[in-house]
Amino acid sequence: MSKICSVCGKKAMAGNNRSKSNRATRRTWGVNLQKIRFEYKDKTQSGYVCVSCFKNVRKV
Repeated sequence: MSKICSVCGKKAMAGNNRSKSNRATRRTWGVNLQKIRFEYKDKTQSGYVCVSCFKNVRKV
């Protein structure tokens, strides 16, 4: 499973961990994905959706 939102395309961000001595080591911040079922073009589909999109899909 790729860690990409199927609605908005949001994916993991990369950056640095910083220690007290200011050394940089690479790390990633993941996306809060939830597996849901939703209707798209009169079909029921399931996919992984980030929580911000999940809130919008649930309102409709």
